[in-house]
Amino acid sequence: MATVIIGLTVVLVLFLAARQLYKDKKKGKSLCGRKCSCCPNGCACHGEMKK
Repeated sequence: MATVIIGLTVVLVLFLAARQLYKDKKKGKSLCGRKCSCCPNGCACHGEMKK
């Protein structure tokens, strides 16, 4: 029974995370957070913002 409860909890958390990512993408939000100063690919990732 404990395995089922833990499994359902994990599935619920994954579902909520995926739903939030989907909503953010529909709103046009970046998935990376745009903290380019600490990102190794910051200069290549969001080049359109630096114009």
